[in-house]
This record gives sequence, C-alpha cells and structure tokens, in this order.
Amino acid sequence: MRAPISIVIPTLEAGAELGPCLAALTEGLQAGLIRELIVSDGGSGDGTLALAGAAGAVVVSGPPGRGAQVARGVAVAQGAWLLVLHADTRLDPGWSAAVSSHLAGPAQAGWFRLRFRGGGLPGRIVAGWANLRSRVFGLPYGDQGLLVPAALLARLGGYPALPLMEDVALARRLRGQMRPLAGVAETSAARYLAEGWLRRGARNLGLLARYLAGADPVLLARDYALRRERP
Repeated sequence: MRAPISIVIPTLEAGAELGPCLAALTEGLQAGLIRELIVSDGGSGDGTLALAGAAGAVVVSGPPGRGAQVARGVAVAQGAWLLVLHADTRLDPGWSAAVSSHLAGPAQAGWFRLRFRGGGLPGRIVAGWANLRSRVFGLPYGDQGLLVPAALLARLGGYPALPLMEDVALARRLRGQMRPLAGVAETSAARYLAEGWLRRGARNLGLLARYLAGADPVLLARDYALRRERP
C-alpha cells in the first residue's frame, strides 16, 4: 500500500527555515506516512530550491501568493491525504503518531495545536487565542498545519487560490468536517517580533473582521502589503 500523505509547502525565500521544517518530517517517512514532498515556490533567489532538491521534493514554480502556490502544489499531489505546512513551521516530535490516529478515524480535516518559537509570554497568549479560536470557531490558520483528505478538498472546490485569507476561506468550507490533532506545530515568531505583538495581532484581527464582513481578499492583500512597507 502506498504511503497516504502528500506534503505541500509553499515557499518564498525560505532557505533559513525550510531545512528544520523538513528535518522534523523525518519521523513521518520512518512511519510510512509520507508519499511525496511538494515544494511550491514563488520565485525564491536564495537556497530554498537547493534544499528542496536535496530533500527529493517535487518542485512546482510560479508567481508568488500563498493560496495560489498551495493550489498549484495540490494540483500535482497524488496522495489520498494532503498536509499543508508553512516553511517556518516545525512539527513537534510525536506528530506522526497523532496523524496516524487521525487517519484511522473519520475522513475529516485536522489541524495542530499552535506554539510560537521564541515568543515568550506574548507568544503563549497569542497561541492560546489561536488554539481557542480553532476549537470554538473552527478557524485554524495555515501556520497550524492543515491535514485534509484529498477527496474532501476536491468536493469543496480545491484549495482557495486567494492572495490572503486562503486558510480562513478553506476553514469555513470545512466547518463541521474538522477535528484537532493531538500534536503541536511550532511556528516562527519573527514577524510578530519585528512588528510588535500588539500591532501585528490587532492588524490580523482587523483583516479577519474585514474578510468575514465580505471584503475582497485582493484588496486586503494590497492593504496588508502596504502596511508591511510602513515603518
């Protein structure tokens, strides 16, 4: 029987983070879970593609944009399950057992509990909110990882090729068809540390509120990019 999971990782100048992300996946290979690794790159000029090649990944290239990149990776995936990970996310040891347990149950999507790397107390607070939001409102974000049956994703129209809020859009489609995984996804706190926990947290909440109110993701992405450029 073929291994069940295609792992899809969108990348853009991810050379500094991709190596540890891939190293954490080794236990999944040893457990016979990983069928293929797909790196969907948005035009990296650093060592990202060399790392992907050394890991034996299938590399898909195209314009940048996380939603579109994941959608391109999903389009070539052959596994019965898809695990979408961000390049700066590292799954904690024991994740393969949590995934195996999930695969033995109903064919539903799942997400990992979030933890920030180097976040201190602010990181624990923000991660706590993210984990509460995921459980209560069914809105996990992409940095928590998403495990989803390929057939279910296809029935829902595929991965949303949106420039922003693609993970929220998919979570809304999956509502009632997700359950938490008994594992932890540790993601980088670098952007929060650079922008400030309160500033970035407030901006993220604002973007989410505008999206849920019906704002165009293209306009939200443009606003997000402009705000990142401001000091």
